[in-house]
Amino acid sequence: MGAEEKVPRYEAFVSDVLQRDLRRVQEQREQVHEEITQHLRLKALIERLQESDGQAVQTQVDLGCNFFVTADVPDTSRIFVALGYGFFAELTLLEALRFVDRKTKLLMELSKSLTKDSAKIKANIRMVLEALRELQGFQHQPEDPRRDLGF
Repeated sequence: MGAEEKVPRYEAFVSDVLQRDLRRVQEQREQVHEEITQHLRLKALIERLQESDGQAVQTQVDLGCNFFVTADVPDTSRIFVALGYGFFAELTLLEALRFVDRKTKLLMELSKSLTKDSAKIKANIRMVLEALRELQGFQHQPEDPRRDLGF
């Protein structure tokens, strides 16, 4: 198989496989970061509720599509926390804080793993692009470390 036949295969591999995988990993990492943000907001809310010492609280609740209503919460000593997959648990504020801290830690580890996966895919893209340059007969040109390939 000659170089002319290999170049389109490598180009297709970069565009069809590697770039698609990179987008998927980056989207997953974005979703994880959004979850981390939501858990940090929940933690701040729980800490404010702890300061209220179980007193009644009036709050705004989003019913969907940014339609808010005022809600009176007579007892703030326990809250419902979304565990995932549509399940909720009624927890004390202290239990909820522990849950949020553990969940945030797990999400941070997942984010680090996705970041590593993204770096590996980017390295594979660079390696294939370098192989393409060699196949096409280009001289090896030192890369500017500040240049981003856009991936």
